[in-house]
Parts: sequence; structure tokens; C-alpha cells
Amino acid sequence: MFSKNRLAVSLATALCASQIFAAPLTRDNGALVGDNQNSQTAGANGPVILQDVQLIQKLQRFDRERIPERVVHARGTGAHGVFTPSADISDLTMAKVFKPGAQTPVFVRFSSVVHGNHSPETLRDPRGFATKFYTQDGNWDLVGNNFPTFFIRDAIKFPDMVHAFKPNPKTNLDDNGRTFDFFQHIPEATRTLTELFSDNGTPAGYRFMDGNGVHAYKFVNAKGEVHYVKFHWKSLQGIKNLTPDQVKDVQGKDYSHMTTDLVNSIKQGDYPKWDLYIQVLNPEDLAKFDFDPLDATKIWPNVPEKKIGQMVLNKNVDNFFQETEQVAMAPANVVPGIEPSEDKLLQGRVFSYADTQMYRLGANGMSLPINRPVVAVNNGNQDGAMNMGHTTSEVNYEPSARNPRPQMDQARYSQLPLNGTTQQTKIVKEQNFKQAGELYRSFTKAERQDLINNFGGAVSGADEQAKYKVISFLYKADPEYGTGVAKVAKADLNRVKNMAAQLQD
Repeated sequence: MFSKNRLAVSLATALCASQIFAAPLTRDNGALVGDNQNSQTAGANGPVILQDVQLIQKLQRFDRERIPERVVHARGTGAHGVFTPSADISDLTMAKVFKPGAQTPVFVRFSSVVHGNHSPETLRDPRGFATKFYTQDGNWDLVGNNFPTFFIRDAIKFPDMVHAFKPNPKTNLDDNGRTFDFFQHIPEATRTLTELFSDNGTPAGYRFMDGNGVHAYKFVNAKGEVHYVKFHWKSLQGIKNLTPDQVKDVQGKDYSHMTTDLVNSIKQGDYPKWDLYIQVLNPEDLAKFDFDPLDATKIWPNVPEKKIGQMVLNKNVDNFFQETEQVAMAPANVVPGIEPSEDKLLQGRVFSYADTQMYRLGANGMSLPINRPVVAVNNGNQDGAMNMGHTTSEVNYEPSARNPRPQMDQARYSQLPLNGTTQQTKIVKEQNFKQAGELYRSFTKAERQDLINNFGGAVSGADEQAKYKVISFLYKADPEYGTGVAKVAKADLNRVKNMAAQLQD
């Protein structure tokens, strides 16, 4: 056996050896650090001195560790993977991501929408499903949710909707009364509220939910022909949600259950997969529906779905902040062959998402490794905080004979015929309740009861006017649905029926 002295010498030798082979500690400028345990002082008992740059730098960096939290989608989880196309759709789009034989790296950020960065993942919420494709045409971001529809159809209401969902600004407490005070005026939200208060609002894991682009987009082929499309991710792990009783049990054990499941599955080599499907409409078909197909509160029933590829997530992030927290997803990031449609909500998101990412990350956020495209960036954008480039050209303008930067005809947007005048008015075909009723009837008996209990419990705390208005929406969607919620919320069913009878389909 070692003596105490010999053991101490051995441990010291081992420690010195580990220090020899370990990379030394440095400051941000690369200079070596001599002592990271003790601040420099003026004498043994004197004050700390300003020249201790290691102390000052550590405190400065620590004070600035937090960038602004996302207003929505703050609580997120990310993973890397690859997308492989499975069908030749060159007749629809010239986007290279769908070219047969292509292998496109992707980064997916899953998230909850309303609640903050450290909120429990068991809370009822839509879930973000945002995918960044690092394509040979540049980066394409498909920014969607697990629900196929959204609560509103016009971006001008987006700040109001988020404020209504967020905690009461006076008390900082969740307040369903405020939420329903808003939604009593938004009948087009009925279908998506039904999704939210069903068990779909509490997924068992990110692997076990579908994703949707929500909006209609445009595909443009090499001939300039336009088709309208919707994107849908279909989970190959199946759909699994938590019932209300399971939510209580899971939250008591792991408030990060969705992140835990995704990270562990990838770590163990059980890589999650999703198939990508599209629905396609010709422009002339838009007018044939009894609702507006460009309305983000609607699905496209009876429009066939076609599988066009598969995504596999096969690598966890190396650093959460540098990748998951700094990834900047925005519907503005499209590539030739994919364009925004005239969806009023999407048009606003094209600006808003890119703008909020620029606010969070700065003007050069797109040059961060997680956001940098795999193809060269070549333009005259310059300067700004945290510019990490190495520009040598004297030409930071265009056009220029010294450094030509030609524009490519195939990258031009498609042309949209227009007529009429500028206007601020509702869409013509609202149809606010039909699809909500169809969704309710698609649930099993047990799922319907969970929905009724969840919705009834939530709306019971609303002001009387808001409570009756919202329940009348549900009754208009399906009488059984509205009756059940009215019973749970202790509302007068006759009053609900009378109000529902005055609503337009």
C-alpha cells in the first residue's frame, strides 16, 4: 500500500501531467491566464485593482451572457440532420433541395410558443417546428407549427394575439380571462383553439408530433409556372400526446420531458424521422373552394398529399446557445423556386421574423456559423456590430464594372396579375366554424371528453360576455361540442344556442 506521502506525491505528479497536456486557460484575446482563482489586490488586504483584466473581462462577459429572449418560441430544442428528396418534382419547382440525389443538411428547432425560456414543456401550447435547409441555392427556412392552422389570418393582429396569451402585465400571472376576452372577437380562431385544448396541445415528445408549414407557399418551375403548395411533416414515430392526468405526472418528474426524449433518442442512435408531404393547387383552383385557401386558419381538405422526401435528425447540438439559441429562422429566407403566397399572415411574418432575429442577434447574425449558408454570400452589405467577415474588395455598391455582381433571371419572383384598389377589409370567404366541427368529430370519444374538460375549465374563468361568445363559436362548430363545454363551464345552454343561431357560417 502507498504511504500517505507517496500517495500525495503520486497525485501531485498526475495533476502536473494532466496540466501539461491540457490546453491552457486564455483570455478572449488568446493571452494566457496566470491565476483564475484570485483577484489582483493592492497589497494583502487592499482593494481590487482595475488592471486585473481577467477579472474585468470575466465579469463583462458574464454581464452580457443573455441576449434578448424570443418574444415567442423562447423555449426551444434543436438538432442537426439531413433531408433527402424521394420524388422528382421539377415540374413544380426549380429549387435544388428537391433535385433527385440531393443530400441537404438541416437544422430543426422545436419550441413552445407562448411560454418563457425556462417554462415546463408540459404546458399547453402550440409547438414550433422550424427547419433550416442549407441548400445549394442558399438557406431555406420552413417555419411552422405542429398545428396545421393558426389562430388569426392577418398579421396586424399578431402582437395583440401574443399579448392576450402572455401573462397579465399587471400581475405577471397567466390569465385565461384576458385570452378569451381577445378571442371572443376572433371567430376564425375556433379550429385552432380546438387543436390547442385537445390533447394535441400537450405532445408527449417532439418526435411524436407532425409539423406543418401552415401557410400556402408558391412553387415556381424553370418555365416560370406557378403552383400553390402546403407542406406537412409526418412523424414516422407516430403521434403521441399526454392526457391531462399524464401531464401532472410527467411535470412532477421532468419539466423538460420533450427535450430529454429528443436528446436521448439521438444520443442512443434512435434517429427520429419525418416524411415531407405537399398539397398542390393550380392558381385557377383557388376560387373553387367555399373558403379562401390562402387563409392560414384553414386546412385544404380533400386535396391529395404527395410524399416528396424524408428528414432524419442524427446529431445533437455541440453548444445549446451557439446553435439552438442563436439559430435565426425566418419565412423571408426562401430560395429560387419557392416564394411566399399572398397569405396576409405570411406576408407580415416575412418581415417580422427576420426583423426580430436582427434585433436579437444584430445586423450580422446571418454570418454566425449556425445561420451561415453553405454557398458564398456576395453583396455590398457592410459593417455593423460583430462583423466577422474578411472583405478585401473596394466595391461595396452595385452596379459596378470593377466588380460585377450579375443578377440571375431565374431568381426573379413570379408575376402576379393584379386588379382592383388598395383596401383594408375582411376576406370574402371567412367560413369560421365548419373545419372546427370537422376536427372535433375526428377525435375519439375519450379525446373529445378531454377537449371538453380542458376548454370548459379554461373558459369558465373568462368574463361572462367572453365566455358565452366563445362557447357559442363551439356550438356553431358542433352542437355536441358546445353543449359539453357549456356544461363544464356552467353556462346557460339556451343562451349559448341563441347566440350561435345569430352567427354566420
